[in-house]
Order: sequence, then C-alpha cells, then structure tokens
Amino acid sequence: MDFIVSIIIVLGILLLSMTLHEAMHGFIAFWLGDDTAKREGRLTLNPIKHLDPFLSVILPLALFLVGAPVFGGAKPVPFNPDRVKGEEWGAALVAAAGPITNLVIAFITFGIWAVLGAPGASSLAGQILITAYTINLGFFIFNSIPIPPLDGSRVMYALAPDFVRTGMRAIERYGIIFVFAIVLLFNGVIGKIILTVMNFFIGVFAGIFQV
Repeated sequence: MDFIVSIIIVLGILLLSMTLHEAMHGFIAFWLGDDTAKREGRLTLNPIKHLDPFLSVILPLALFLVGAPVFGGAKPVPFNPDRVKGEEWGAALVAAAGPITNLVIAFITFGIWAVLGAPGASSLAGQILITAYTINLGFFIFNSIPIPPLDGSRVMYALAPDFVRTGMRAIERYGIIFVFAIVLLFNGVIGKIILTVMNFFIGVFAGIFQV
C-alpha cells in the first residue's frame, strides 16, 4: 500500500509540475506578443495538452523507482521567437519561464516543509513535500542544461556568438531525439550532476529557512 501511495504522489506531482512548467512558457510568450501557443491550444492548465509520455511520466517514474535523481521534461510549447518582444532576450525569457517555475515550486514546497517542522518521509505530509521539492529541483536543473531543445539552450542562444548559434540550430533540428540519446547514453553522468546541483540548492533553501 505504501508503494502504491508513493507512486500516486509522484505521478500527481509530475503532472502538476510539468503542466505549470509548460503553461508558463505559453503565458510568457503570449505576454510578450506571440499567440502561437494560444492558437495551438497550449495556453492551458490541462496536463494532457503538455505531457510527453516518455519524458513526463516514464523517465521520471523509472528514475524514482531505481532511487536515482528524478528529472524529465514535456512537449515543448510552440512559440515564434520572431514575434516576441525583445528578440533573442524575449525568447530567452520564454524559455527560462519553465525552469524558473519549477525552482519557485521547489522553494515554496521546501518552505512549507520547513515551517511544518521538517517532517520525515514516513509521514504523508513529509513524503509529499520532500517529493515535490526534489522533483521540481530535478526538472529545473535538467531543463536548464544548455543543449537543444532543452530550455537552457535558448538562454545560451541569446548569449552565444554566431558560430555557436549555428551549431545549436543544427542540433535542434533533431529535436527531442537528441535528448533521448543524451539521456540513454549519459544517464549516470547527468544523474550525478543533477544530484550535486540539487544538494547545493537544498543547502541554500535550508540556510534561508534555518533547518
């Protein structure tokens, strides 16, 4: 029964976290003048519109089951970088909105956990909150990696010189297939990087909330 409860908690947090992540991409793009996401039905909090079966459910759930750091993604929200205000910096803001949303969720849920007295994972509240902030930190870190088509690549694109942008555009043509290959080939390395960065942020949160 405890195992089933854990799976339900993880799936619920995955759905909520990735829905908010992708919806924020669309909302920020719309705010900056591009209605592509709205026209394609992605300006919504309906998780079915945003989730990718592998990246949003299978991958993070599998990582959870083997005790590895949980990370993943969703179907990219479409937007036209030529239509957003601020040109490349506007496009970078649209991309950054998703990971930042996950970071904010992680901060809030860690704060609630701290205010409640840092309950252990043996309690329902502790399990939900610990799972929430660790999953969202994993999503924040993974999606911030500057590899196309992950969100971090769009931020890097705004900063990079032209020859780097050319290489990034070439990689981006392969889309999510490239991410699949990276995850499958370097899962162990990615997991270690995410765990290290995750521990850093948890340390920062702990310092802020004095736990």
